[in-house]
This record gives sequence, C-alpha cells and structure tokens, in this order.
Amino acid sequence: MALLRQEVDPGEAGLDVKALDRLDQHVAHYVDEGRLPGFLVAVSRGGRVAHLTAHGHRDLAAGLPVEADTLWRIYSMTKPVTSVAALLLVEEGRLSLDDPVARHLPAFADPQVYVGGFGADLRTRPADGPILVRHLMTHTAGLTFAFYHNHPVDALYREAGLESAVVPGSTLAETVDVYARLPLQYEPGTEWNYSVATNVLGRVVEVVSGQPLDTFFAERIFGPLGMTDAGFCVAPEQRHRLAELYGDAEGGGIEPIPGLPLHGRPRFLSGSGGMVASAHDVHRFAELLRRRGELDGTRLLAPRTVDLMTSNQLPGGADLRSFGSRPAHDGPGNDGVGFGLGVSVVIDPERTEAPAGLGTYGWSGVATTTFWVDPVHDLTVQFMTQVRPKGSHALYPELKRLVHEAVLD
Repeated sequence: MALLRQEVDPGEAGLDVKALDRLDQHVAHYVDEGRLPGFLVAVSRGGRVAHLTAHGHRDLAAGLPVEADTLWRIYSMTKPVTSVAALLLVEEGRLSLDDPVARHLPAFADPQVYVGGFGADLRTRPADGPILVRHLMTHTAGLTFAFYHNHPVDALYREAGLESAVVPGSTLAETVDVYARLPLQYEPGTEWNYSVATNVLGRVVEVVSGQPLDTFFAERIFGPLGMTDAGFCVAPEQRHRLAELYGDAEGGGIEPIPGLPLHGRPRFLSGSGGMVASAHDVHRFAELLRRRGELDGTRLLAPRTVDLMTSNQLPGGADLRSFGSRPAHDGPGNDGVGFGLGVSVVIDPERTEAPAGLGTYGWSGVATTTFWVDPVHDLTVQFMTQVRPKGSHALYPELKRLVHEAVLD
C-alpha cells in the first residue's frame, strides 16, 4: 500500500492557501448538510501534491473516517484506463484505431442502424460502414445505455437485460455479444453518445492481448505505475478501507445502496466502470498522462500517443453540444468541451460551465468521483466521495471554479 501525501506548501506551488481553505469549507458544507458522507480532495502543481484534505466518513454507520488510504469505487474513471490499455496495443502494432471492431470481435460484422418505429415495429438498415476502434474510444460507435429511456434502442437494451450495462451473471465476452445483436442508434462516426462502448473496447483488449482484462491492467499498467490498490476487487485485508456507497434518500439526505460486488474477482470485468482505487492510484494515473506517458522513469506510452488521447477527436473540431445526442450522465457540461480517446477535452474555455485552461482533460465517475489535468496551469486534481445522485451533481463546476480561484500564477 502506498499513500498520497502532501509534498509541498501551496504557496511554493503558486496556490493561494485561503482559496484552498474556501474549497475545503465549501465541500464540507455538503457533508454537514448530509449530502455527502465525506470526501478527499487533492490538488497538485507540477506533479507535487500541494493540497490534500480528507474530511467526513467513508462509512457513516461504523463511524469510520475518510483517510488517505480509503478505497473508492471509481466507476467511469475506469474508461481512461481502458483507453490506455488499448493504446499500448496500438503502439505495439497489434491494434489500430482504424481497425474494424469486427476484425477482433466477429459478432460486430453486420451492424444494423435504427431507422424508425418502436418495439415490434422497429425498423433498421445495414450500416454504411463498420464500427472502428476509434469509434469505441470516442463514444461515436452508435451504442447506448439502457437507462437513458428516451430512444427506442434504449428500450431494446432494457429488454435484453442490460439495465446495468451487463446481462446479470454474464462475462464481458457474453455481454458484448449481446450488444452486438442490438441495432445502433446512428451511423458509426456521425454522433457522440455516451455508451457501453468502453466495455466493447475492453473486450477488444482481451482478444488482442490474449489476457483477461484484469490481468492486462495489473501487468501492463498498475504494476509499472505503482498503483498498488487498483483493481476490480478488494482483498480481505483491504476491505476495511473500502468506502460505503450511498444514494439519495427519498426524504432527503443519503442512504447506503448496493455498489459494485468487489469482494472476490467479478465474473464481469467492466472496462467501462469496474475499478476500485485509492487516491494514490488515481494520482499516479493522472500524472502518467500529465507527463505524456512517462512516470518516475517508466514510460508506458509515447508522448505523441498521449497527446492524441488528450486532444479533441470529434470531426471538424466539434464540441459535445454540437456533435452529441445527450450529455454524459457523469461527465462535464457540453459547451466548449470536446472528446479525446477516453477523456473529455476543453476546446473553448470561454464557453465551458466552469473555469478551465485550454486543453484541460479528465473524466468522472457516477459515484461523484472526478479527476482532471490542466496543462495550462500544470494542475492535477482529483475529488473522491461515494454518492450516486439521482441527477447530475452541481459539485463538479463548483470544484473547478474553486480550484481555479486558487491559482496565483
């Protein structure tokens, strides 16, 4: 186990102590009001942790506090890790961004696109072109989620048992085969729609590498980066460090809800949202990206590969507002924000809902966890808690505003 620790005084890193205190106090109000159980926030400048606060509880009923070694379900923050895994295979020449997915997963050989109708009257046509690996990484493959409830294809996902993106009791391979039998919402590459695409990408990684996804992650990413607690399950000796998961209670406040089944290796290895990690692990991964593929003498990816991952890949430089069908359920606002290979990217800071430097990238998880890297201000930031709200959380833009206000130079 490795702990995230403060490494430098905020003033030495060009950060305003009073502004960081305001950040802590603002989020602490959420805890005091019973809207969050507790939280951890870390702000780094130039790779050095300049602000680290743990507040409140990881388990309210047990009275256990949030600590630096607390383990968090990071859900969709798994997606950038899966993208890095795929890019490792791209650099080795075993995979190409322009490979048809069907080259590796034959079930996707004949994609059908929604035309009209609903239920038994739903009509489709053959897609004009194949789904490419880059479509999976940019959420432009035409796939969707069952929980959206606003398109006839979403309903088909629910009928197929995909309410939680997985057929209960199935493996990643079995679930991805179910995705392949369902029609696409739109022609691949023509629209952005946050979806199950990264689960498909995870299966591509398994097939191309010949390894289960958890083994590939452990050997090729977690081990080399020293992400000592990251994985798809927690060992018996780690269980007391795992934060309880909460959801919005009917009468206000929060209450415990079921989370990912992390006690024992899961049958379904979700490249979209299956990981647990500590703040130290998240920091190490974010720093790998900030340093363009290298960390402490270990290089995983070439600088240009990370530059590609963290730059907007939507056609014509479009943002999510103009190219997307709906906002991400656990991501940023859509104005002025594009999408790279597994991360959102700020392409017009003047139009974003919160202050951010040009090129700021990162992603969030449905349990109100988030990380971002701001290359303009040389910031790496993470926020960890464990609440799955019923709607999008107002906290994300507030966090970015408060961190931005702390930057002195």
